[in-house]
Amino acid sequence: MTATLLERPDALFDLPRAAADCRIVVAMSGGVDSSVVAALATKSGAEVIGITLQLYDYGAATGRKGACCAGDDIRDARAVADRLGFAHYVFDHESAFRDDVVERFADDYLAGRTPIPCIRCNMGPKFTDLLGMARELGADCLATGHYVRRVVGPAGPELWRASDPARDQSYFLYATTEEQLDYLRFPLGGLPKDEVRRIAAEFGLAVAAKPDSQDICFVPDGDYARIVKALRPDGSRPGPIVHAETGEALGEHAGVIHFTVGQRRGLEIGGQPEPLYVIALDADAAEVRVGPKRLLAVGAARIVETNRIGPLPDGSLTAKVRSLARPVPVTLDGSLGHGAAAMIRFAQPEYGVAPGQAAVVYAGERVVGGGWIEATEPYSRHGSSTQP
Repeated sequence: MTATLLERPDALFDLPRAAADCRIVVAMSGGVDSSVVAALATKSGAEVIGITLQLYDYGAATGRKGACCAGDDIRDARAVADRLGFAHYVFDHESAFRDDVVERFADDYLAGRTPIPCIRCNMGPKFTDLLGMARELGADCLATGHYVRRVVGPAGPELWRASDPARDQSYFLYATTEEQLDYLRFPLGGLPKDEVRRIAAEFGLAVAAKPDSQDICFVPDGDYARIVKALRPDGSRPGPIVHAETGEALGEHAGVIHFTVGQRRGLEIGGQPEPLYVIALDADAAEVRVGPKRLLAVGAARIVETNRIGPLPDGSLTAKVRSLARPVPVTLDGSLGHGAAAMIRFAQPEYGVAPGQAAVVYAGERVVGGGWIEATEPYSRHGSSTQP
């Protein structure tokens, strides 16, 4: 463990007064990241309370043992609390999570959109509900294991990308409000993952070598279509695969829920002169439209339900529409915040942009805000989009 963390772990939590007089609530998922946050909070000298939300037990849905935010994960979180000597509480939020996140996920897929349930979860159960609980418990802050940085700027707390780009989770947290950010703490934002595992081992935590979760919690095997079919049995309606330029029917599909914009594999339509990709989905007509990659080029995207964190800068902006993508140069028509709509225009063609995804805007390393993509405009060689 680094000397700084050993000597001043309280500095990671930006506490309003002496740590011994503070109470920190830690959101505990049962993984190594939140467990290390709890260990560092304990080391700071503050009183620590761990909270785990039981969100979804996917055993029944998948036919597999185990759970996410339940079962083994809850037992792991409790074992960490027992070892470190702080109180740990579990709250059942499965019903709210199903209504706010899982059901909406299914509806979005049926509508031909590309949903990002992790953002919805952070907007609801993770931050809104947990913050309320932490405040009721009289905590000075709520700490999580997210890999982002909270930096206090001239206008107040700002949200910045993690120091380790490979671990950065800022894409999923763009909807964090300024009020929430004032209360939240992200102690791991400046650390690489290998250092976090070393800290866990030094504290003697059994989760030190626990694998990271790779999938959406209620889709543990990555088979989204199977989960949607289980939730919406009538949603898997077959239909034609149609060439987006010629209108020619090239084949049949088993339901639009099996496809996302930009997908190439799984089309099962051979004999074409060039590779074809999913260009658009028409859920009402049960139609999958395919075409060459150039048809995926997007010049602009309309975003709705926008959020802004901190002031909108006068300088250059970047944005990304997928969590693992690199931010690309953009211009912004309109403003962000208060749920308003705006247009993001890409300096170069962007591929694989689809309604339902989130577009997150950055000023350097700082998260400016973002919104949900409602519609896209094709890229034109004479401008960023075909629209005036």
